[in-house]
Amino acid sequence: MTHSSAVALPKDLPENFVGELQSFLGDRFTQSESVLDLHGRDESYFPPTPPQAVVFPQNADEVQRIVRACASSGIPIVPFGAGSSLEGHVLAIHGGISLDLTEMHRIVEVRPDDLDVTVQAGVTRLQLEKALAEHGLFFPVDPGADATLGGMIATGASGTTTVRYGTMRENVLCLEVVLANGDIMRTGTRAKKSSSGYDLTRLMIGSEGTLGVITEATLKVHGIPEGISAAVCSFPELAQAVQTAVELIQWGTPVARVELLDEVQIDAVNRHSGLDQPVQPTLFFEFHGTEAGVEEHARTAAGIASRHGGQNFRSATAAGERHTLWQARHEAYFADLALRPGARVMSTDVCVPISRLVECITETKAEIATASFPVPIVGHVGDGNFHLLLVIDPNSEAELEEAKALNRSLVERALSMGGTSTGEHGIGIGKQVWMEREHGAALDAMRAIKLALDPQSILNPGKILPPA
Repeated sequence: MTHSSAVALPKDLPENFVGELQSFLGDRFTQSESVLDLHGRDESYFPPTPPQAVVFPQNADEVQRIVRACASSGIPIVPFGAGSSLEGHVLAIHGGISLDLTEMHRIVEVRPDDLDVTVQAGVTRLQLEKALAEHGLFFPVDPGADATLGGMIATGASGTTTVRYGTMRENVLCLEVVLANGDIMRTGTRAKKSSSGYDLTRLMIGSEGTLGVITEATLKVHGIPEGISAAVCSFPELAQAVQTAVELIQWGTPVARVELLDEVQIDAVNRHSGLDQPVQPTLFFEFHGTEAGVEEHARTAAGIASRHGGQNFRSATAAGERHTLWQARHEAYFADLALRPGARVMSTDVCVPISRLVECITETKAEIATASFPVPIVGHVGDGNFHLLLVIDPNSEAELEEAKALNRSLVERALSMGGTSTGEHGIGIGKQVWMEREHGAALDAMRAIKLALDPQSILNPGKILPPA
């Protein structure tokens, strides 16, 4: 694979550069082989590509000093959070340093009256969830993994609750960012809206560390709902399940989550977790609101599901019962790994307008039926986003090539339907090939922004933008 924006690097880092970083980081600068190896991989299928060193800053001032040192020596910088990305975002494909932000894990301030919170970039989703719960609050974006908030912002993450609360783009008020020259920039204020200047906050969201290093974020939070209702319903055919989700959204029902698992995924979960879900395409719902409201919304969903052949509709409001209903969805990934001991899951995603979702999923389902390995489907179908989980032998070149071909076909299908190559995984190095087709002339504007903010191309070089 050819990567863009190559940076000329000596085989070893310059001694003066190493000495400068060690002078204020001490043992938080390391070239330990085990640490380098850990920072040279993510959850993608790409081969490990370790950096030349790893640094662990604890505040924005240290990040600033690191970035300035890298700028002076032309050393690439790859921001690193939890390492849970799926498209090679954190691989040091041009060498340089991995900037691990996990020691920047301070929750700066929770402001219940304003419904916002300020966190350092290394705070994890579950860490924030625990802190907010003490105030009766929650942060809605849930990508599944216990990712760092900085990483979630950098990849434009979303997840199961996007249909109700939006993606990271809708839930970030402002950012503190260290630019490629070492300047520290704040992208906005805590005001809930502004018409002042360019929207630099959203420019940084989804930029995957190519435009700046996110060090701090102020996020919107929400009060924990008075009532929460969960429900599950199975369907004889996949298209019936998808159409139910689409109609639920088109009716304006305020659903907080609506997730799809196909029969392959349900069978995997049953085997892995000892469940007895009907081995059919299944929808999982969650509703937030008043106690009376969520029960009404569940009844609405049951009615729509029934019109589309839905069976065995079950709902619950008690926390334990809700967890039981959602257990199959929560354990999907681990169930897929258990289908083939020693296998690896290659996960890919697309997103299409919901009017094309039934067509896109059913065509995809027909194509993967002949695959030589299991390919469960999981979808955040309320917003038109779904995933293929390709369970492949990591040592089989033939299976990897087959999986790549299925991925290519999926993306081409989504783009032809007015969709996107990725709804939430990001581009990294894995989906660069479709950037020109999806964005056209806008790709040149992206390159111009990159050149203006990072003229040396030291910030996560080779990611997002394909070769010109």
